[in-house]
Amino acid sequence: MRVCLAAMPWQAVDTPSLAVGILRRRVAEAVAGAQSTEYPGALRWAEYLLAETGAAVTPAHYMLVADKGIGHGLGDWVFTGALRDEPERRHSEWPADVPQGVVDPAVLERMRTLAAGFVAEATAEILALRPDVVGFTSTFMQTVPSLAVARAIKRQRPDVKVVFGGANCDGPMGHAIHRNHRFVDFVVRGEGEIVLPTLLERIEAGKPVADVPGLCWWDGEQSVANAMVAHQTVPPALIPMPDYDAWFAAMDVSPVREYLSPYLFIEGSRGCWWGERHHCTFCGLNGPRMGFRSKPADRFLAELTHLVERHRVLDVMTADNIMDMAYYRHLLPRLAETGWDLRIQFEAKANVSPQQIAQLSAAGVCAVQFGIESLNSRVLKIMNKGVTAATNLRVLRDSDDHHLTVLWNYLYGFPDESEHDYWPVIEQMPALVHLQPPAGATRIGLQRFSPYFEKPELGFAHRRPAKFYGRVYDVPEAELEDLAYFFECDDAGIAGGVEKALVEAIADWRANHPFSSLFRMEGPDRTLTLRDRRRGWPRRDHVLTGWRRDAYEALDRGRTEESLRRFLAEQEITVDAADLHDWLSSLRRHGLVFAEGDEFVALATTDVPVRMRTDD
Repeated sequence: MRVCLAAMPWQAVDTPSLAVGILRRRVAEAVAGAQSTEYPGALRWAEYLLAETGAAVTPAHYMLVADKGIGHGLGDWVFTGALRDEPERRHSEWPADVPQGVVDPAVLERMRTLAAGFVAEATAEILALRPDVVGFTSTFMQTVPSLAVARAIKRQRPDVKVVFGGANCDGPMGHAIHRNHRFVDFVVRGEGEIVLPTLLERIEAGKPVADVPGLCWWDGEQSVANAMVAHQTVPPALIPMPDYDAWFAAMDVSPVREYLSPYLFIEGSRGCWWGERHHCTFCGLNGPRMGFRSKPADRFLAELTHLVERHRVLDVMTADNIMDMAYYRHLLPRLAETGWDLRIQFEAKANVSPQQIAQLSAAGVCAVQFGIESLNSRVLKIMNKGVTAATNLRVLRDSDDHHLTVLWNYLYGFPDESEHDYWPVIEQMPALVHLQPPAGATRIGLQRFSPYFEKPELGFAHRRPAKFYGRVYDVPEAELEDLAYFFECDDAGIAGGVEKALVEAIADWRANHPFSSLFRMEGPDRTLTLRDRRRGWPRRDHVLTGWRRDAYEALDRGRTEESLRRFLAEQEITVDAADLHDWLSSLRRHGLVFAEGDEFVALATTDVPVRMRTDD
């Protein structure tokens, strides 16, 4: 049996498909006699755009659509005409709701005119491999490009079996894709490491598939969706190291190679250990498979070592939604011992100590998405994040001390939040300009599988599929309800002046950050100097001596005034209550601490952070 696995646009063009890499190896291990090949559809589309436009549309344009177009379905819109053999189909329905500046409309129009030609070329290249089965992985905006090629394959070779899988096929979405597209023979709902090899064996033997869990198949003209096994997950032992040889071989000779810096995409865990107990209210990741599973540190390190040495790539992105806490003990120290010049990106929970942040940095982790999301404890509680504003501020400050990039967005729009949760933070944002800013302020959207979606009584009772689904699919509204992952709903939480102030304050923070620093310098006789070089603040050195030095250092972890007084007393330092109160008020006025209620957190870093200047 010959199997071709395809990762179509809009998979990131500068890294191989993790799903294809894993399933290629899994098929080779589990299906006797199967020969698997790969079609790197994202790479081929980037090459096609480059060639057909005389390099006017580059991989940079591709990645802009891939990164910025998800919430608007722009990548799917590009391929809508190609799916229906109607190049001008809904051409007039340019998504007017897309904010200006997200993607150049002229570039999208050019891509759209080229989509049909690419579909024909992709189809010919896949069929030249003489496959018996073609499998498409689909996440976010890969569905319509995959459907377009799948339809063309079945028109030319009806005997080829077409299989869909991936995150876009989870739950009711997979059945909706299947029953609305007769040319899709099977849809795998859920993880594929067990189901896909079973399906391939049944196809080869001509045996029925009615007992394959979660599989969608055709009984005559009737679409059948086999029942899912409740919370069925694949154990780490059955998740092989991905096979990236074919992708890197293609990239090495690709004309887009000069535009890109490829990176490795690897996986240490699946699910979310925090979400198992406290599912963040807005998060739709993991679908029904929240159960946390992690590869042992030894195995993760062995796979990382093999892939780095084989492909000579030092940039590494992990697919984990949350890092295994055991990795702080068993993986990071060993990574630090290797001495490799790796640049690794992880996602982790923000309840980390300064020592753990130091471990991340020493291990070659250069960027972490800590899931900060907000600097207000009440809003964080609404999110079910399990951290406070003080925790998040400590992470930002301590990450600067260890030159660790923090990736985050400031989220708002939660039911039950109020403007009183935002004004105190907005007023103090000028004091934070030396810390790493969020990418922006973003109103939350409604995602399938999130608690807000599953429990409308939490605040989003009225919902409808995002508008772009109606632009890219020709199915009834009721079908869109099952097919969609993103939903629109009535806005909740803040609006008006406070929303505008939040957006503007974060824009100012981002603009001033490259030119700002606030750090500590040790002086003689135990003096501590806070050197303030933040834009918008007077250039000033605040010299702390005596109990004030001890007190400021004690605020690293965040303390109330009473807690700070008790701490000083334990150190046999007696401070008049009025003096302590006045001093804390002075720190607040000078922006040297962040205050939430009666709690204060020191803002000065202990090291001078590296700054990336963005001006000329």
